[in-house]
Amino acid sequence: MPNDTPYRQGSSRSEYHVRLRETPLAEPAWEVALLYPPQGAWTAEEYLHLTDGTNRLIEFTAGRIEVLPVPTDRHQTTLLFIYQIMSHLVWGIGGKTLVAPLRLYITRDCYREPDILLVRDKHDPRRGERYWAGADLVVEIVSPDDPDRDWVTKRNDYADAGILEYWIVDAQRGQIAVLRLDDGAYREHGLFARGESATSALLPGLVVNVSEALDAE
Repeated sequence: MPNDTPYRQGSSRSEYHVRLRETPLAEPAWEVALLYPPQGAWTAEEYLHLTDGTNRLIEFTAGRIEVLPVPTDRHQTTLLFIYQIMSHLVWGIGGKTLVAPLRLYITRDCYREPDILLVRDKHDPRRGERYWAGADLVVEIVSPDDPDRDWVTKRNDYADAGILEYWIVDAQRGQIAVLRLDDGAYREHGLFARGESATSALLPGLVVNVSEALDAE
Protein backbone atom coordinates (compact mmCIF):
# COMPACT_ATOMS: atom_id res chain seq x y z
CA MET A 1 0.00 0.00 0.00
CA PRO A 2 1.43 3.47 -0.87
CA ASN A 3 3.16 5.39 1.90
CA ASP A 4 0.67 8.30 1.76
CA THR A 5 -2.17 6.12 3.08
CA PRO A 6 -2.92 5.83 6.82
CA TYR A 7 -2.09 2.11 6.84
CA ARG A 8 1.20 0.96 8.30
CA GLN A 9 2.61 -2.55 8.57
CA GLY A 10 1.75 -3.99 11.96
CA SER A 11 -1.45 -1.97 12.33
CA SER A 12 -4.60 -3.92 13.01
CA ARG A 13 -7.41 -3.77 10.48
CA SER A 14 -9.61 -1.93 13.00
CA GLU A 15 -6.90 0.72 13.53
CA TYR A 16 -6.60 1.09 9.78
CA HIS A 17 -10.33 1.75 9.42
CA VAL A 18 -10.22 4.35 12.22
CA ARG A 19 -7.46 6.19 10.37
CA LEU A 20 -9.44 5.95 7.14
CA ARG A 21 -12.30 7.78 8.82
CA GLU A 22 -9.97 10.44 10.28
CA THR A 23 -8.09 11.43 7.12
CA PRO A 24 -9.53 13.38 4.17
CA LEU A 25 -7.08 11.60 1.84
CA ALA A 26 -8.99 8.36 2.39
CA GLU A 27 -12.42 9.56 1.25
CA PRO A 28 -14.01 6.59 -0.56
CA ALA A 29 -14.61 6.81 -4.30
CA TRP A 30 -18.33 7.24 -3.82
CA GLU A 31 -18.95 7.81 -7.54
CA VAL A 32 -17.69 4.28 -8.19
CA ALA A 33 -19.44 2.76 -5.18
CA LEU A 34 -22.77 4.25 -6.24
CA LEU A 35 -22.55 2.44 -9.56
CA TYR A 36 -23.33 -0.75 -7.63
CA PRO A 37 -26.38 -1.79 -5.58
CA PRO A 38 -26.36 -1.62 -1.76
CA GLN A 39 -25.91 -4.84 0.18
CA GLY A 40 -29.07 -6.89 0.12
CA ALA A 41 -30.15 -5.54 -3.27
CA TRP A 42 -27.71 -7.30 -5.60
CA THR A 43 -29.08 -9.58 -8.30
CA ALA A 44 -27.31 -12.67 -9.57
CA GLU A 45 -26.68 -11.00 -12.95
CA GLU A 46 -25.11 -7.95 -11.28
CA TYR A 47 -22.87 -10.25 -9.25
CA LEU A 48 -21.84 -12.18 -12.38
CA HIS A 49 -21.08 -8.94 -14.21
CA LEU A 50 -18.90 -7.72 -11.32
CA THR A 51 -16.89 -10.92 -11.07
CA ASP A 52 -16.49 -11.36 -14.84
CA GLY A 53 -13.90 -8.60 -14.80
CA THR A 54 -11.97 -9.42 -11.63
CA ASN A 55 -9.68 -12.15 -10.38
CA ARG A 56 -10.88 -11.87 -6.78
CA LEU A 57 -12.80 -14.48 -4.83
CA ILE A 58 -16.24 -12.92 -4.47
CA GLU A 59 -19.29 -14.89 -3.39
CA PHE A 60 -22.97 -14.01 -3.58
CA THR A 61 -25.85 -14.97 -1.31
CA ALA A 62 -29.28 -13.49 -0.61
CA GLY A 63 -28.59 -10.20 -2.39
CA ARG A 64 -25.22 -9.64 -0.69
CA ILE A 65 -21.66 -10.01 -1.97
CA GLU A 66 -18.70 -11.10 0.14
CA VAL A 67 -15.09 -10.43 -0.85
CA LEU A 68 -13.09 -13.31 0.59
CA PRO A 69 -9.60 -12.95 2.11
CA VAL A 70 -6.67 -13.21 -0.26
CA PRO A 71 -5.30 -16.78 0.00
CA THR A 72 -2.04 -17.25 1.87
CA ASP A 73 1.04 -19.17 0.78
CA ARG A 74 0.10 -22.04 3.10
CA HIS A 75 -3.48 -22.09 1.80
CA GLN A 76 -2.34 -22.26 -1.81
CA THR A 77 0.35 -24.86 -1.17
CA THR A 78 -2.13 -27.19 0.54
CA LEU A 79 -4.71 -26.55 -2.17
CA LEU A 80 -2.33 -27.42 -5.01
CA PHE A 81 -1.07 -30.54 -3.23
CA ILE A 82 -4.62 -31.90 -3.01
CA TYR A 83 -5.50 -30.67 -6.49
CA GLN A 84 -2.63 -32.61 -8.06
CA ILE A 85 -3.79 -35.84 -6.44
CA MET A 86 -7.44 -35.32 -7.34
CA SER A 87 -6.85 -34.08 -10.87
CA HIS A 88 -4.60 -37.04 -11.74
CA LEU A 89 -7.20 -39.56 -10.58
CA VAL A 90 -10.17 -37.71 -12.11
CA TRP A 91 -8.38 -37.21 -15.44
CA GLY A 92 -7.87 -40.97 -15.55
CA ILE A 93 -11.62 -41.61 -15.41
CA GLY A 94 -12.48 -38.90 -17.95
CA GLY A 95 -13.40 -36.14 -15.53
CA LYS A 96 -12.33 -32.57 -14.92
CA THR A 97 -10.88 -30.85 -11.86
CA LEU A 98 -10.45 -27.08 -11.50
CA VAL A 99 -9.51 -24.57 -8.79
CA ALA A 100 -10.77 -21.15 -7.72
CA PRO A 101 -11.56 -18.63 -8.93
CA LEU A 102 -14.47 -20.35 -10.68
CA ARG A 103 -18.07 -19.62 -9.74
CA LEU A 104 -20.37 -22.44 -8.69
CA TYR A 105 -24.14 -22.00 -8.85
CA ILE A 106 -25.84 -23.08 -5.62
CA THR A 107 -29.31 -21.57 -5.95
CA ARG A 108 -30.78 -18.59 -7.82
CA ASP A 109 -29.65 -16.38 -4.93
CA CYS A 110 -26.29 -17.99 -4.11
CA TYR A 111 -22.97 -18.56 -5.87
CA ARG A 112 -19.85 -19.94 -4.21
CA GLU A 113 -16.18 -20.22 -5.21
CA PRO A 114 -14.87 -23.56 -3.88
CA ASP A 115 -11.11 -23.97 -3.67
CA ILE A 116 -11.38 -27.16 -5.75
CA LEU A 117 -14.34 -28.53 -7.69
CA LEU A 118 -14.65 -31.52 -9.98
CA VAL A 119 -16.98 -33.58 -12.12
CA ARG A 120 -16.42 -37.22 -12.98
CA ASP A 121 -17.36 -36.65 -16.63
CA LYS A 122 -15.60 -33.78 -18.41
CA HIS A 123 -18.62 -33.51 -20.71
CA ASP A 124 -20.95 -32.94 -17.76
CA PRO A 125 -23.54 -30.39 -18.99
CA ARG A 126 -23.26 -28.50 -15.72
CA ARG A 127 -19.87 -27.19 -16.83
CA GLY A 128 -20.56 -23.69 -18.09
CA GLU A 129 -18.17 -21.02 -19.31
CA ARG A 130 -19.20 -18.29 -16.86
CA TYR A 131 -19.93 -20.66 -13.98
CA TRP A 132 -20.58 -24.31 -13.20
CA ALA A 133 -24.19 -25.21 -12.45
CA GLY A 134 -23.10 -28.08 -10.21
CA ALA A 135 -20.24 -30.40 -9.26
CA ASP A 136 -19.73 -33.91 -7.92
CA LEU A 137 -17.15 -32.97 -5.28
CA VAL A 138 -15.87 -29.71 -3.81
CA VAL A 139 -13.01 -28.88 -1.43
CA GLU A 140 -12.61 -25.90 0.89
CA ILE A 141 -9.37 -24.97 2.66
CA VAL A 142 -10.55 -23.38 5.91
CA SER A 143 -9.55 -19.74 6.40
CA PRO A 144 -8.76 -18.88 10.04
CA ASP A 145 -10.71 -15.61 9.84
CA ASP A 146 -14.09 -17.40 9.82
CA PRO A 147 -14.00 -21.22 10.12
CA ASP A 148 -17.79 -21.41 10.43
CA ARG A 149 -18.08 -20.20 6.85
CA ASP A 150 -16.68 -23.55 5.66
CA TRP A 151 -17.81 -25.82 8.49
CA VAL A 152 -21.40 -24.58 8.79
CA THR A 153 -22.58 -22.15 6.11
CA LYS A 154 -21.03 -23.82 3.08
CA ARG A 155 -21.82 -27.26 4.41
CA ASN A 156 -25.49 -26.31 4.21
CA ASP A 157 -25.10 -24.59 0.84
CA TYR A 158 -23.33 -27.48 -0.86
CA ALA A 159 -25.85 -29.96 0.53
CA ASP A 160 -28.69 -27.81 -0.82
CA ALA A 161 -26.95 -27.82 -4.21
CA GLY A 162 -26.85 -31.62 -4.25
CA ILE A 163 -23.05 -31.89 -4.33
CA LEU A 164 -22.30 -35.51 -3.53
CA GLU A 165 -19.11 -35.02 -1.52
CA TYR A 166 -17.56 -32.13 0.40
CA TRP A 167 -14.01 -32.04 1.76
CA ILE A 168 -13.10 -29.55 4.53
CA VAL A 169 -9.35 -29.14 5.01
CA ASP A 170 -8.63 -27.45 8.34
CA ALA A 171 -5.01 -26.78 9.33
CA GLN A 172 -6.06 -25.27 12.68
CA ARG A 173 -7.77 -28.52 13.67
CA GLY A 174 -5.14 -30.61 11.92
CA GLN A 175 -7.71 -32.66 10.03
CA ILE A 176 -9.58 -33.28 6.80
CA ALA A 177 -13.31 -33.93 7.03
CA VAL A 178 -14.92 -35.89 4.20
CA LEU A 179 -18.69 -35.50 4.05
CA ARG A 180 -21.00 -37.51 1.79
CA LEU A 181 -24.49 -36.49 0.79
CA ASP A 182 -27.18 -38.74 2.23
CA ASP A 183 -30.87 -37.92 1.76
CA GLY A 184 -30.19 -34.21 1.28
CA ALA A 185 -27.79 -33.77 4.21
CA TYR A 186 -24.10 -34.41 4.75
CA ARG A 187 -22.96 -37.34 6.88
CA GLU A 188 -19.38 -37.90 7.95
CA HIS A 189 -17.57 -40.40 5.80
CA GLY A 190 -14.58 -39.71 8.01
CA LEU A 191 -12.69 -37.18 10.12
CA PHE A 192 -9.04 -37.81 9.29
CA ALA A 193 -6.27 -36.44 11.52
CA ARG A 194 -2.53 -36.04 11.07
CA GLY A 195 -0.90 -39.42 10.58
CA GLU A 196 -3.99 -40.71 8.77
CA SER A 197 -5.05 -40.69 5.13
CA ALA A 198 -8.33 -39.17 3.99
CA THR A 199 -10.35 -41.31 1.59
CA SER A 200 -13.33 -40.61 -0.63
CA ALA A 201 -16.72 -42.32 -0.57
CA LEU A 202 -17.35 -41.11 -4.11
CA LEU A 203 -14.03 -41.84 -5.82
CA PRO A 204 -12.43 -45.21 -5.04
CA GLY A 205 -8.68 -44.88 -4.97
CA LEU A 206 -8.65 -41.24 -3.88
CA VAL A 207 -6.32 -41.09 -0.88
CA VAL A 208 -4.73 -37.95 0.63
CA ASN A 209 -2.22 -38.13 3.47
CA VAL A 210 -3.37 -35.47 5.94
CA SER A 211 0.08 -34.58 7.30
CA GLU A 212 1.57 -34.32 3.82
CA ALA A 213 -1.29 -32.10 2.65
CA LEU A 214 -1.14 -29.72 5.64
CA ASP A 215 2.68 -29.55 5.60
CA ALA A 216 3.14 -29.50 1.83
CA GLU A 217 6.01 -27.48 0.40
